[in-house]
Formats: sequence, C-alpha cells, structure tokens
Amino acid sequence: MESTGIVTPGFKDGSRTLGRTVDKASSGAHDAIDKVSDAAGPMVDRIASGAHQAVDKIAGAAGQAAETLSVKGGQLKNAQAQAVAQARIYVRDNPLAALGIAVAAGYLLSRLLRLR
Repeated sequence: MESTGIVTPGFKDGSRTLGRTVDKASSGAHDAIDKVSDAAGPMVDRIASGAHQAVDKIAGAAGQAAETLSVKGGQLKNAQAQAVAQARIYVRDNPLAALGIAVAAGYLLSRLLRLR
C-alpha cells in the first residue's frame, strides 16, 4: 500500500476531539442556562412577591368578612330572640286573636301548597 501523505486521525484522536466538542457544547449550554436563570430570577421573585401580596389582601378581606358575618349573626340571633319574646307576650295577652291568626295562616298555607 502506498502512502499518500495524508494523515488521518486515529480513532482515539477522533473520540478526543468529539469529547472536547461535546464538553464545549455542554459548557456553552450551561452558561446560557445560567444567564437565562440569572435574568429570570428577579422577574420570578417579583411575580412571587406579587402573588404573596395578593394572597395577603384576600386573606385580610376574608378575615374582615368573617368578622362582619359573626357580628351580623349575633345581631340576627338577638333580633330572633326579641321577636320570639314579643310573640310569647302577644299570645299570652291575646290568646283568641293568636289562635285566629294561626288558623288563618294555616288555611292560607294549605291553599298555596295545594295550587302547586
């Protein structure tokens, strides 16, 4: 066989070159990822901070609503107790009128329910 003077790299040389190319590409990809990550970090922090603030506002509003409902519930309970006390007094003072009102209300309810 004749020698042409062209030196072809051996298998080991080719694998080293390929290894260096892969290492360079990997290093470049890691650098790009780090740059993107560094750039996105502050934006992600701002978004997370905004989300935390929104949750805090919602929690505050829900807490105020719960407190208001509690107060209104207490007021409603007091109003109910007063209405029941007044009804007892009325029935005690006017038993025949209370009986007539009860009969009339029962009759009206029966007529309304029968129509359906």
